Amino acid sequence: MHITSLPGKYGIGDFGPSALEFADRLADAGFKLWQMLPLGPTGYGNSPYSAQSAFAGNELLISPDLLKNEGWLTEKECRFAEDEFEHANPVRVDFNHVREVKVPLLEKAASRALTDNAFCGALEEFERNNAFWLDDYALFSVLYNRYNDARWYSIWDEKEGRRDYQTLERLKSEYEKQINICKAIQFFFDNQCKALKNYLHSKGIKSIGDIPIFVGMDSADTWSGMELFKTDGEGHFTDISGVPPDNFSPTGQLWGTPVYDWDYHLKTGFAWWIKRIKRCLELNDIVRIDHFRGLAAYYDIPAGSKTAEYGVWTPSPGKELFMAMKKELGDLPIIAEDLGNITSDVIELRKSNGFPGMKISQFGFDLTKQGKLRLTHEFLPRNYNRSCVAYTGTHDNDTTRGWFDSLPTRLAGKVLEYLDTDRESVVKALIGCLLESRADTVIIPMQDILELDTTARMNFPSSCNDINWSWRMNDGAFNNEIVKRYRKLTRREN
Repeated sequence: MHITSLPGKYGIGDFGPSALEFADRLADAGFKLWQMLPLGPTGYGNSPYSAQSAFAGNELLISPDLLKNEGWLTEKECRFAEDEFEHANPVRVDFNHVREVKVPLLEKAASRALTDNAFCGALEEFERNNAFWLDDYALFSVLYNRYNDARWYSIWDEKEGRRDYQTLERLKSEYEKQINICKAIQFFFDNQCKALKNYLHSKGIKSIGDIPIFVGMDSADTWSGMELFKTDGEGHFTDISGVPPDNFSPTGQLWGTPVYDWDYHLKTGFAWWIKRIKRCLELNDIVRIDHFRGLAAYYDIPAGSKTAEYGVWTPSPGKELFMAMKKELGDLPIIAEDLGNITSDVIELRKSNGFPGMKISQFGFDLTKQGKLRLTHEFLPRNYNRSCVAYTGTHDNDTTRGWFDSLPTRLAGKVLEYLDTDRESVVKALIGCLLESRADTVIIPMQDILELDTTARMNFPSSCNDINWSWRMNDGAFNNEIVKRYRKLTRREN
């Protein structure tokens, strides 16, 4: 469950009291892991997988209540913000409304904190430790707000977009106050996220973070580091990412994110990647790498293509990358998202580094031509090995209740037969089946723990709408009855 999906008073989940209460309930229920989505600042579409920075944090996750406790906000200011959401839909985030209310509140808190000598001293240390991304991100954010658009390569003034030295120096002076406020807000995020991580540790729980393999074209990472990506002599992206045509998408998927210049990363000892993983591990205990197969080979599509039909698979130096990471960071607590078109090189890269892969149980129920359940399917729970992480589904899948209700009658019957259950109990039965499998780790979406239907789905891939990423848990939904049920299950399985 993502932080945004927590209940709370400010229109969106945050690192505050509801996160701590959720951690308490997880511990009471016997859970040892909490997996979140990427924590970066989101832009158009609100997708955590298309962040405006691979290093910065999403300011909307900052808790006003915690800022109030530190003296940076008043009771009256927080109450006013709460009143703005008094009639908001409790199970959906209205991201535009949240930004309108919350960002000015955070800026007010930052302005107040910047007058405090102790805060400024701590902020200076944070700035020194994170200067490699923070300085560029702060200026990027100021310009993004000015243009109300992150497309620095087409919308911004050319000198600003192409980072003319004199222009940047002028901007740093002109917008010094706004830049400092942005840095202070990132410091708030850093403190609150790490405080939650420490609280989870006190409860015997580890957090799992998530990073998309690619970064957004309109991000601070591309604006400040064009050398990281494939470009032509004039500084334009020459290649973009995606996946080839398949049975589900006849023209493939055109993601549009720039692809890495791996020759540059090799020459620099993968310094940027090492910093990226290190940063994620500062905020979380374990990292799930989305589209892990791209570190063995990525689908390279010429920039300007209208579909993904004409790309080619191109090798990535994944072996050298992880060797460099381990040399710098030691053992890597990584989960490999190895779904999709998985070839032998991807399997070898994952296994040679000891990374567990993923198994999605919803994908495991498939019929043969004779109408029988395909018992050899790798995602069927009976076929799991120990070194995998088993899921009922992920943020990109329907909820288990929604998935089952949409199945054809014959397949639905085979699912019930396999699980030895009835329609009413199918969600509980599938979760129990995973817990009894050989998988070392099982992760259950909160929507399945609550047995919610399709209306609680987190994301519809390849679509952009107000529903994606907006689901929130009703306050009190994770009740004592559910906690007791899972305490029995987790104790039995452990």
